[in-house]
Amino acid sequence: MTTPLAGCFPGQGSQSVGMLDALAAVYPLVRETFAEASDALDRDLWTLVSAGPADALDQTENTQPAMLTAGVAVWRVWQAQGGPTPTIMAGHSLGEYTALVAADALSLADGVRLAAARARFMQAAVPLGQGAMAALIGLTDAQAVALCAEQAQGAVLEAVNFNAPGQVVIAGEAAAVARAIAAAPAAGAKRALPLPVSVPSHCALMRPAAAQLAERLDALDLRVPRVPVLHNVDVTAADSLAGLKERLCMQLYQPVRWVATMAAMSTGGVRLALEFGPGKVLTGLNKRIDKAMTARPVFDPDTLAAALTLALSAVHEETTHAHG
Repeated sequence: MTTPLAGCFPGQGSQSVGMLDALAAVYPLVRETFAEASDALDRDLWTLVSAGPADALDQTENTQPAMLTAGVAVWRVWQAQGGPTPTIMAGHSLGEYTALVAADALSLADGVRLAAARARFMQAAVPLGQGAMAALIGLTDAQAVALCAEQAQGAVLEAVNFNAPGQVVIAGEAAAVARAIAAAPAAGAKRALPLPVSVPSHCALMRPAAAQLAERLDALDLRVPRVPVLHNVDVTAADSLAGLKERLCMQLYQPVRWVATMAAMSTGGVRLALEFGPGKVLTGLNKRIDKAMTARPVFDPDTLAAALTLALSAVHEETTHAHG
C-alpha cells in the first residue's frame, strides 16, 4: 500500500553555513554521507558547509555538490528513521540530481562528481559578469515572458524558473537582465530583484554546457529511477536511460517548470510534499502553488520528527481506508 507522498529536493540558493549542524549532532549518518561525498570529490565538503566561509560555499562549483550531499544526507536519515518512501519525486534545478540519487538512478559518488562537473560546465559557458538572473514578483508567467521578449533587443533574455504564481525568475545576458529589471515596474511587477548568482542558469547561454554534460552522462553508470522523478523540463518521468539523459541535458537551457510539477503531483493524488534538504524554499513555493497540499521541510531533528508523524499517519489512514 502506498500513500500519495512526494519527495522534493531543493537546489542552489538554499545553502547556508551550518545548514545541517543540528541534524548531524543527533544523526552520525549525516557526517558519514558527507565523508563519502568528500572522498568521491577529493574535497572536504563537511568543513565547507559547517564552517564556511560563506563566499566559498556560494561558489557554484562548491554549492552544487554540497547541496546534493546535504539533500541525500537528510534523505538517508529519513529512511533510517522509518520514513515512508515517496510515490513520486522531483527536485528544483540541481535538486533533480539529488532526487535521482535518492531514487537510486545513480550513486552518491557519481552524483557529486556529476554535480561538480555540471557546475564547471555552466561556469565555463558564460564568462563571469556577462550573465545574470533576476526574480520578478507580481507578474503572471505570460507577462514575464512578454517582458523578456520586449527587453531582449537581440540578446538572450528568457523566463527560466516558473516557481510559484507571481514569482518568475529570468536569466540571460547581464545588460538585457538589467533592462528587464528597470522596465519591470512599468510592466506591473511589484519587485524585480537581481539574484546573487555567477551563472545565468536555464537559458540558451547554457547550450555549450549541455553538450559537455551529454558526454559526461554517457560515461556514467545510470539506471532508471526506482521511484518516478518528474523532470523540470517537461514534467514527465523518464522511462528509459536515453530519455533520462536527454532531459538532464535539456534542463540546463530550458525553464524549471515548478508550478506545473507540483500541479501534476496534486492531480496525481499527492497530499503531502516533503522537502528533504536545507532551508524551506520549496515548502514556501509549494504552499503558494497548492493550498490543499500539505508542504513540510525536513532539515533538523524537529522538522524530521514532525514530518515523520505526518507521513506515517497519512500512510496509516490510506491503509485503513483501503481495507475499510
